[in-house]
Amino acid sequence: MSPRSIVPLDIDELLRSPATRIIVCCGSGGVGKTTTAAALALRAAEQGRSVVVLTIDPARRLAQSMGLSKLDNTPRAIPDIQGSGSLDAMMLDMKRTFDELVEAHSEPERAEQVLNNPFYQALSSSFAGTQEYMAMEKLGQLRKQADADGSWDLIVVDTPPSRSALDFLDAPARLGSFLDGRFIKFLGGGARGAGRGISKIFGVGMGLVSGVMNKVLGTQLLSDLSAFIQALESIFGGFRQRAEETYRILQESGTSFVVVAAPEPDAIREATYFVDRLTNEQMPLAGLILNRVTTVGDDSLSAEQALVGAQRLDAAKSHPETAALLRLHAANIRSAERQRRIADRFHAAAPQVAQAVVPALADDVHDLAGLRLIGDLMAASSAR
Repeated sequence: MSPRSIVPLDIDELLRSPATRIIVCCGSGGVGKTTTAAALALRAAEQGRSVVVLTIDPARRLAQSMGLSKLDNTPRAIPDIQGSGSLDAMMLDMKRTFDELVEAHSEPERAEQVLNNPFYQALSSSFAGTQEYMAMEKLGQLRKQADADGSWDLIVVDTPPSRSALDFLDAPARLGSFLDGRFIKFLGGGARGAGRGISKIFGVGMGLVSGVMNKVLGTQLLSDLSAFIQALESIFGGFRQRAEETYRILQESGTSFVVVAAPEPDAIREATYFVDRLTNEQMPLAGLILNRVTTVGDDSLSAEQALVGAQRLDAAKSHPETAALLRLHAANIRSAERQRRIADRFHAAAPQVAQAVVPALADDVHDLAGLRLIGDLMAASSAR
């Protein structure tokens, strides 16, 4: 399809509008999602917005691009912002966010029991879905703080790579199912309670089952698990309520999801999945940002003409550098044509989705100047 039929994504309108309160960047790994989130946040700040950008990308590339020695769970001001706005950046510390949650919603003695429990330490560090759940918690905290004291009028969220970028929509239910599961309820009564529950299932004596469990798992292990479940029960109810509140925030008109992709088959398939999922969940989708697109001039030599010229120079054994440049030009044209066909698949599947295109750069983005350039390119795409 002709690029003229593609609806342009107006980046500056999205960033400048005071109605835009949250921008969520999602996409598969390796498509420049973290850089895109940082560039959007920087451009919004330099247009006068008070912005905080939250990254949960495990590669942690954001700090270097923004001139900070590190990012952590606390928003840190970015220096050298041009214009009247401000920009803070932070990196989700999954375990620290979980710890803060426990401390905020339980008595000090109960909080200490939970934090020191080996099962809690394992859950808060590595349990499937915990990172996505804590991302929702942190987003909710940032929005609450912004509403309370006006710290920020725009929150930009970078998400984990691949399809897990949307797992934060499922994480509360998944984590809740784990803690509400029958097996966990059995263990919540301690080693003895666990034996009773399992003996009921399998129709064997309680003493035999308890003895087997104690031998296999150990009395201390069962005791630790029981203490963890009992302690966590007093605060977990609030987890779901806050997750539901954050979920509603994600569905509000003030939230905009931006899908980030590259013109590669896998990335475009993932982008199509994201669009379908967001549509099904009734999440507000702003559009697609297509990164690292190979561009060539409309009036340049065709790939065939460039290759013929290179062959003639080779035959004449003259100007080898020019011949090499002609071959490179032919390769770029063919790459651009291949990318255009791949991008057209997305457009055919979702013609209503607005798009912005960012040309491929010669070098990686590693500073604020590079982020500004990305922002300029995104904005220029919508002006075409």
